[in-house]
Amino acid sequence: MLYLDNSATTKILPEVLETMMPYLKEEYGNPSSKFYSLAENAKKAVAKAREQVSTLLGCEPDEVVFTSGATESNNMIIKGVADYYNDNNITNKRLLTSKVEHPSIIETFNFLGKRGFEVSLIDVDQFARVDAQIVKEVTEQTQPLLTSIMWGNNEIGSLNPIAVLANLFEENGLFFHTDATQVIGKVPIDLKKLKGIRFLSMSGHKIGGPKGIGAAIIRKQTKEIYTRITPLLHGGGQENNYRSGTLAVHNIVGLGKAAELAAANLEQNVKRLNTLEKYLTDIFNTNLGNKIKFNSDTKEKIPGLVSLQFIGVNNELLLKKLADYAALSSGSACSSSKPSHVLSASGKSLEEVRQTIRVTLSPDVTESELDFFKQIT
Repeated sequence: MLYLDNSATTKILPEVLETMMPYLKEEYGNPSSKFYSLAENAKKAVAKAREQVSTLLGCEPDEVVFTSGATESNNMIIKGVADYYNDNNITNKRLLTSKVEHPSIIETFNFLGKRGFEVSLIDVDQFARVDAQIVKEVTEQTQPLLTSIMWGNNEIGSLNPIAVLANLFEENGLFFHTDATQVIGKVPIDLKKLKGIRFLSMSGHKIGGPKGIGAAIIRKQTKEIYTRITPLLHGGGQENNYRSGTLAVHNIVGLGKAAELAAANLEQNVKRLNTLEKYLTDIFNTNLGNKIKFNSDTKEKIPGLVSLQFIGVNNELLLKKLADYAALSSGSACSSSKPSHVLSASGKSLEEVRQTIRVTLSPDVTESELDFFKQIT
């Protein structure tokens, strides 16, 4: 099986699994307990993982809030901001996002829209990318309580102008959130230089870590003052009162190790992914020519992600035919039963949507494995 669906999930790295195992066997303590060694060892392991994640992202360790993944992070940040500041007599109930966000963003905004919030959706270009100038104009006109724009698109791969947007939101002082799930380990991130990003979401299983663990980065207002939001989960006061529940130490340790490896290998992984992407696109262009059409941009994109149309071929039938040989997808794993809202918002017709597949590479794929596509074309 040639696995080429790494935007959906990645295989757990051997070093990550090795790091996790002691916390599933011998070191099973609860880090919220006190004094005895099992609890203290668990607490130290969580603290180390928090440091590893903060190093990868360029934030402070106490700005890292462990969650079950980016979907929870997105929900807790958006609902938490909306509830806390609405409940504290702030009358601004306007929210802003784009038309191509992950379903966990779109559906959370829709949820709030049914509860009295005014939700505005920004149009995107043919590559599912927002225009920073339009974002600027809309924020100046509406002064939204929270704006959420993804860093990199999970279906087409385009990178949004996050640095420009971060500067914009640093200047206007409004809350800005970005779902960075697809770019972690593939794009350099230094939140100390992007002060306008108040909130960020990520998942461990996209970077060779375990499933069921992620982080919400909640930047502090000042060095001493935390940004307050209403918790999504109440009950125990863990994670600086942002999220209650016993910490999954084994998963947190795995996320920390995956973050450490992502930081250490970032440059070589990006180089490798770009090499593999060129090799693959050359195969498609040489063997299929005008029988394909690329949806992805050639610049300002996530390395290793290719979205393309097989002209006149139904994507579901193609994927089923190849399923015994290669793992591919038609788009987001979280909306696989629906036509892609990302491609539709980018101006693609229903026919074009239904002939699109997504290929997402990993650094350990080889050129000889990609030669498989020479046989099917």
